[in-house]
Amino acid sequence: MFNKFFGGFEKKTGVGMNEVLKLAQSVQSANLKDEKVVRDLIQRIAKVANRKVTKEKEDQLVQAIMSGNVPKDIGAIQKMMKDKK
Repeated sequence: MFNKFFGGFEKKTGVGMNEVLKLAQSVQSANLKDEKVVRDLIQRIAKVANRKVTKEKEDQLVQAIMSGNVPKDIGAIQKMMKDKK
């Protein structure tokens, strides 16, 4: 069951599960009160997701993460990540 899920995830996103698991592990052990650590994580995640994160968006994410003001549901996270038009 998990292999089917992970296979579908990899196919849909183009991101290997090994990479996702490595990122998840690094987030769990990261000091999210250290700005440099938070910026490094954001850049790594953006690279794996093949997304460009503007300096403005990175600053917003850093501020939200470091202040503990992180959305709790996926809809709010998606809204936060959308580029302003």
